[in-house]
Amino acid sequence: MDINTFAEYDLIGYGSGIYFGKHHKSLLGLVDKLPKSQTKEAFIFYTSGVRKVKFLHECNKLLKKKLLDKGFDIIGEFSCRGFDTVGPFKLIGGINKGRPDEKDLKQAEIFARGLRDKS
Repeated sequence: MDINTFAEYDLIGYGSGIYFGKHHKSLLGLVDKLPKSQTKEAFIFYTSGVRKVKFLHECNKLLKKKLLDKGFDIIGEFSCRGFDTVGPFKLIGGINKGRPDEKDLKQAEIFARGLRDKS
């Protein structure tokens, strides 16, 4: 991926599944390589086996900080549950089987349409 192509876009989405409480290391590494932005908007999205709990499970914290440090204006965040087989969940065959599902995808569509109004 050529980092310079990011300059062509006004709004960029950054997301992945959540791994041990944060976005995938390849996404975090990509953001580290980005040049400082002056007028770029961003949104964050992710799937996670566990529900986001303020002050306890804020998996966007590191990605959000990196994007803000690069000068991005974060205009939205979207998350939904995802299939998870990490650690003890593997013993029971995982949690959130079938997620994201049709309802999650509909919510993601509504979120994405709302981004148009914000940007």
